[in-house]
Amino acid sequence: MGTTTLDHSAIQSPKTKMLGALLLVFLCGMVVGALGMNLGVHRSFHRSPEISKHVDTSMTLQKWKRELNLTDSQMSQIESILDDFSTYYDTVLADGKTRILKILDEPQRKKFEQLLKTQP
Repeated sequence: MGTTTLDHSAIQSPKTKMLGALLLVFLCGMVVGALGMNLGVHRSFHRSPEISKHVDTSMTLQKWKRELNLTDSQMSQIESILDDFSTYYDTVLADGKTRILKILDEPQRKKFEQLLKTQP
């Protein structure tokens, strides 16, 4: 049988070293990103609607008023529409929670309530 020899010059070429280093950096980035997401960093990216809806609405309304040159009457009507939507959204969330609680047994309900409290 013939023996094969490795061409060490091809393995140690600058191009191969650079590709290896880029691959290593890419893989390290993936690992750090995955660990960060598993440790809860993703929660800061996905804020609860209850936290952000009041801030976003007032900022959006002021921008719309400025950009669209809205009258006070138009602003009042738009605020009413957004309030209606907010009420509808809150009702849908509450209804969904009620429906979920109906299908859970008592230990599951307690755990479900705890899970909801821990969400941002």
